Amino acid sequence: MIQRYVSKVSGPLLDRIDIHIEVPAVQYKELRGGAAAEGSAEIRARVLKARERQHARFLESGARSDGNSRTASRAIFANAQMSTQQIRTYCELSSDAERMLERAMQQQGLSARAHDRILKVARTIADLDAAEGIAVKHIAEAIQYRTLDRSYWA
Repeated sequence: MIQRYVSKVSGPLLDRIDIHIEVPAVQYKELRGGAAAEGSAEIRARVLKARERQHARFLESGARSDGNSRTASRAIFANAQMSTQQIRTYCELSSDAERMLERAMQQQGLSARAHDRILKVARTIADLDAAEGIAVKHIAEAIQYRTLDRSYWA
């Protein structure tokens, strides 16, 4: 049934969606377990800090490029809006992360658009983690969010 539905949606359309995940049902034991999950207030604070990082990053780059930081802050405010040039500037990878991304691209047959989306998502994950650079774990998580790219259609 899923295969039939997904086959109706074209690859290029799905390629434009940044995060594809399948959410399984929560097991009863997990619902009743005593482990405390991260609360909404903590998540909100982490997201706001990540947004501040992004805003500062793009405000800085805009001020360098045209001398008008007000224009730059309106032009781009989140990693999702990065241009190809900004991706190259702000999404530098270690050799290990580069190999992981290359292997995923080859094994899953991902497009150039998916490549850029993975880097944008990895940059956001790193920002949420308060990390300066993109680590292998950030790339791995971002690749994981592209699982529907090839799971149901290829």
